[in-house]
Amino acid sequence: MTVDIDKTSGPSDTPPAGPEAIKAIPVRHYGRYVSAVVAIALLVGVVYAFSQGKINWDAIPDYFFDDRILDGVGKTLLLTVLSMLIGIVGGVMLAVMRLSKNPVTSSIAWFYIWFFRGTPVLVQLIVWFNLGLVFEYINLGPFYKDEWSDFMTPFLTALLGLGLNEAAYMAEICRAGLLSVDEGQTEASHALGMSHAKTLRRIVIPQAMRVIVPPTGNEVINMLKTTSLVSVVQYPELLRAAQDIGQTSGAPAEMLFLAAAWYLLMTSIFSIGQYYLERYYARGSSRSLPATPFQKIKANVLSLSNRSASTGGTA
Repeated sequence: MTVDIDKTSGPSDTPPAGPEAIKAIPVRHYGRYVSAVVAIALLVGVVYAFSQGKINWDAIPDYFFDDRILDGVGKTLLLTVLSMLIGIVGGVMLAVMRLSKNPVTSSIAWFYIWFFRGTPVLVQLIVWFNLGLVFEYINLGPFYKDEWSDFMTPFLTALLGLGLNEAAYMAEICRAGLLSVDEGQTEASHALGMSHAKTLRRIVIPQAMRVIVPPTGNEVINMLKTTSLVSVVQYPELLRAAQDIGQTSGAPAEMLFLAAAWYLLMTSIFSIGQYYLERYYARGSSRSLPATPFQKIKANVLSLSNRSASTGGTA
């Protein structure tokens, strides 16, 4: 017996219609719009207020590259570098002393840090400058002998005042970095016969640099700005040079804005250097290094070009 099958009564070749695509509607953040408008309005108001003030803005470009200003910038950078060198070397020594099992060296380091962190750096500068009231002469035997007022020059006063104060802060930064290294690293190096000094130099300090470098970069930038305090001891750095020009030119406020512009320029350059230094020491702890500013710009430009090309192709 044959059975006739109606071919037209079978299932349809067209698949059933699927669910309708969900249209995602982004959430509107009205608070962001309002805060952005308020911030822009405040910025415009501040700029307008400064533009209408009794300030001779033309004096700033006239003196921006003045020889006295450039000399002050050079002395500011020199003082920053030398003070940080004293601070870093002294900070490492104090950190090692603080972590020592010898109670005498540990106590001396603790007292140093306590004293220099507990007194303002401006007070320390003035005290160094006036120590001639205590030490009339400085006598180093057959090597050097002179009056204190001739020995303690403004530059030496600024260098000692900033460098020794910075050593106290760098000691805590270095101590935190040394403590961040696992004790097993030290035990393993001692088991291999390495001395304590060699363990610090070869094992502990290289691993601690990842923790030490970021706050040290901040201290360098802070030191650059702190050098403005040494104007009280007559050292002709940037702020002192700007003040001297302001008194002779009759534009004291304009010269302060000029000094602020130079400080902003130098701190910006130091910040870029700090970023790449942190990126260098992050190689051992991060699987993928963060993109540099140039890489971010390049990625954004490529994404915009690819988006415009795809839009043109679909059109």
